[in-house]
Amino acid sequence: MKLWGGRFTKGTDKSVDDFNSSIRFDCRMYKQDIRGSIAHARMLGEQGIITKNESSSICNALEEILSDIENGMVEFENDAEDIHMNVERLLISRIGDVGKKLHTGRSRNDQVALDTRMYIKQEIIEIKSMLVGLEETLLSLAEQNLDTIMPGYTHLQRAQPVTFAHHMMAYFQMLKRDLERLDDCFGRTDFMPLGSGALAGTTYPLDRKMVAEELGFAQITQNSMDSVSDRDYVVELCSCISILMMHLSRLSEEIILWSSHEFNFITLDDAYSTGSSIMPQKKNPDVAELVRGKTGRTIGNLVTLLSMMKSLPLAYNKDMQEDKEAVFDSIDTVKMCLPVFTKMLATIKINKDIMYTAAGLGFTNATDAADYLVKKGVPFRTAHEITGKLVLHCIKKGISIENLPLTELQQFSVHFENDLYNSIRLESCVNYRNILGGPAKDAVTGSIKSGKAFIDSLK
Repeated sequence: MKLWGGRFTKGTDKSVDDFNSSIRFDCRMYKQDIRGSIAHARMLGEQGIITKNESSSICNALEEILSDIENGMVEFENDAEDIHMNVERLLISRIGDVGKKLHTGRSRNDQVALDTRMYIKQEIIEIKSMLVGLEETLLSLAEQNLDTIMPGYTHLQRAQPVTFAHHMMAYFQMLKRDLERLDDCFGRTDFMPLGSGALAGTTYPLDRKMVAEELGFAQITQNSMDSVSDRDYVVELCSCISILMMHLSRLSEEIILWSSHEFNFITLDDAYSTGSSIMPQKKNPDVAELVRGKTGRTIGNLVTLLSMMKSLPLAYNKDMQEDKEAVFDSIDTVKMCLPVFTKMLATIKINKDIMYTAAGLGFTNATDAADYLVKKGVPFRTAHEITGKLVLHCIKKGISIENLPLTELQQFSVHFENDLYNSIRLESCVNYRNILGGPAKDAVTGSIKSGKAFIDSLK
C-alpha cells in the first residue's frame, strides 16, 4: 500500500511504479536518510510535537533498520518508490502507528533535499582527500626533477626550455584551484533544508536549528520554496568534477604523448599499462586514455543537470529526480579515476636525457638570444627580427644557434659577443628566469614550498 494513497481509488499501474521508482539508485543514501530521520524524530520529541517515548521508539527502530541494512538483511521494495518511503515503510512495519508519526512536519521534498546535501558533503570530503594524494604526488615528482630540463610547448611546438618540475607544478596549481572550488561548493551545500515542507514550511513549531546542529550543518536555508527546488549545489559539484576531470584529461593527453615512441620522455610502469591482443610489442597507456575518455561523461552529466533545471518553475518538480543518477555517476567516475591515476603518475620513469636533448632542438633558446640583444640596448622588436633571420639562416644550414661561430653570428648583429654562448645554454635559459612563477630552480623550489604549506593547511 502506498503511503500517499488516500486520495486515490485504485493503484498505480506496475509500469508506472517502475518508471516512477528511484530506489535502484537512491538507495545509496540510506544512511543519510536514516540519520536525518533520527534527528527529525528527536526534535519532534523535544518540541512536544510527539511524546518523548514515541520519539525514542522511532529513533531506536531507525538505528536497528540502519544496522540491518548495513548487514545485508534488508531488501528494498520497488513499489515503495525511493529510499525515503522504503525506510518509512520498514519503520511502520516494525513499530506500527508510532512509525507513522515520523513524517509529521516533513515532506519528501525537503527530506530528499536534506539527504542529498548530506550525501554530497560527505562525497566532497572524500574527493578532496583523493585529490590531496594526487597533489602530493605532483609535489614529489617536482622535487625530484628540479634539474630535469625539457622543452616547453605552445601550439604543441617546441617553444622554450623549462623543467619537468615546473611542468608538474603547473598541474599542481590547476588541482589547487579544484580543491578550492570543492571547498566553495561544500560551503554552499552546508545549509539544512528540513522544515521547508513541500514548499511552504509547516504549522508545527519545528526547531530547525536543533536539527541542523545535530546533523552538522553550518546554517539553515532561508526560503522554503528555494529550499526544496534548489539543486545549485548538485550542479556546482558536477561542474567542479567536470573541471577537475578536464585537468586530469589534459595531463593524460601529455602522458599519452610523452610515453609514445615519438617522444619517449617517460616510460609507464608495467603495472599501469596494458598490451595488445594481436601486437606483442605494444605497451598501451590505457589508464590515461580511460581518464581522458571518462572526462566526457562527467561533462555530459553537467549538461544533463543544466538542461533539466533550465525550465523548471518553482517549486519542486518530479524532473528533479533526474539529478541523482547524474551526480552519482560523476562522483563515482572521479573517485574511480583519482586513485589509479595517482598511482600511475607516481610510478612513471622520467627519461631525463631524452627530455634534455629534445629541449635543445627546435631553437628553444631563440627568445634568449633576442633577450641577449635587448640587454645590449637593441629594441625588442628589432632584436626579435634579427633573431628570426638568424633562426632561418640556421634552418637552412641545419645547425643550431649555439653552434654558429661568433663571426657568423656578428653578420646578423655586431652586438653578439662570446658571452652569448653562455646566455643561450639550456641551463641559463631556465635559471635566468628566476622570477616568481618562473621555471628557475630557486623559483620552483619556492613554489614547491608554498604548495606543501597549502596541502598541510588542509590536513
